[in-house]
Amino acid sequence: MARQRNRLDLDDLLAEGLDRGTPERVCEHPECNLAGEFRAPRSPSALRDYLWFCLDHVRAYNSQWNYYADKDEDAIEEDRRGSSYWERPTWPLNGGRPTGHLRDRFGFFDSEAEEREARKTELPDSPYAQALAIMGLSPPITTDALKRRYKELVKKHHPDANGGDKQAEERLKTINQAYATLMESAGP
Repeated sequence: MARQRNRLDLDDLLAEGLDRGTPERVCEHPECNLAGEFRAPRSPSALRDYLWFCLDHVRAYNSQWNYYADKDEDAIEEDRRGSSYWERPTWPLNGGRPTGHLRDRFGFFDSEAEEREARKTELPDSPYAQALAIMGLSPPITTDALKRRYKELVKKHHPDANGGDKQAEERLKTINQAYATLMESAGP
């Protein structure tokens, strides 16, 4: 046996709240007897509770509507910030890992940090070799490879990308000096 579906009447869905057996709504503005065809929210705290007005009165009501009327500046700012990213959580743009959310059972990240510290302390004697070590490059290098690596490091260590961190600023200064040294040695 084939099952019959109930047909949906789109007009019923769009009417939203109009009962077929009730008489037409009247504008809720005092001293107005026109049909109340247009809805407007009753208050910012009851956005789905409507008042029904005629066209002229709904325009007047909407021109005086203020969603933030009963809120202080902090509540307004909080609502604006939440609305700017659709009420979803955000993370820092510095590319860093979220702290406290990663379990490192095997100590992979600890060993990476130790290796970086060891490389910092074992810098070679010549300025060229030190600059290569800072940039993380090995000879022979091309100008294009040097520029590419410089851009990567600047994006990673720029203070703006790291929330104004002073260590990132100092690291960027050493990267800039190393880049200048390597560009001088590369020649024109």
